[in-house]
Amino acid sequence: MAQLFRTELPDFEVLTDQPQAGDADVPFIVVGRPLPGVIRAVPGLKLVLSLNAGIEHLLASGEVPEALPIVRLVDEGLALGMAEWVLAQTLAWHRNLFHYTELQAKGEWTPLPEKLANERKVTVLGAGALGRPVADHLVRFGFDTRVWARSRHDIAGATTFAGADQLIASVRGSDIVINLLPLTAQTADIIDKALFNAMADGGFFINGARGGHVVDADLIAALDSRKLSGAALDVFRVEPLPSEDPIWKHPKIRLSPHVAAPTHQHMAVKEMAANIRRFENGEPVLHAVDRSLGY
Repeated sequence: MAQLFRTELPDFEVLTDQPQAGDADVPFIVVGRPLPGVIRAVPGLKLVLSLNAGIEHLLASGEVPEALPIVRLVDEGLALGMAEWVLAQTLAWHRNLFHYTELQAKGEWTPLPEKLANERKVTVLGAGALGRPVADHLVRFGFDTRVWARSRHDIAGATTFAGADQLIASVRGSDIVINLLPLTAQTADIIDKALFNAMADGGFFINGARGGHVVDADLIAALDSRKLSGAALDVFRVEPLPSEDPIWKHPKIRLSPHVAAPTHQHMAVKEMAANIRRFENGEPVLHAVDRSLGY
């Protein structure tokens, strides 16, 4: 990645070692999940650029001084990757492909009832850089698409909901619920028994956001009681997922190791380099974090 930055910013010195006391100022730092003390130790720092779309770890650690701006990574590669993963899970469940895989293992030839996309209600939680493109794709596929977010958004072809008092209404009767929310104090544990109970019986839950959104015990209970027929999970409260966690062996959970939206370095570097240029030119940077909102 350092060489990509050198190509995009040939007039900058790109460092890969931790600056030491007495070194020249380093106005920009690109971080994923830095060790304690790394950010505060950088002399002359003016802007923190995150390698991740989620920045809750940077806010929670207290490592980034209040006056220091943080920029989330929002690039086309992240959005495209997430949309592909969500659509793969959505269509596989919608067309009974998970069931047919199980039937194949048993040697059973059992056609199941099939529905068209316009007969399925799908709710996307989150209308930001990841949620909106997913909703747009679902609309194009013909799904009865709903979108819920903290504030009102207009998304062509979708029914939108906003605010805590409309959360349950947004998922009521939904066959599929897709979580793409940012993780904040307000959204932690937001996906719980009440939300699952509002979904259609036998529904499917997809989580590509953060494990902290979901009350795991409520999800397991919904699956075991057959309220839900399955779940696709890419994110977890503890990562890597501990080997003893029951999620590994639950027959109704499709698990992937936080790969739904991997960072594509060449796209990410172009986006971050452009923001550095904006900052240098005194222009507003894109995707700056609003600490009052947590994202």
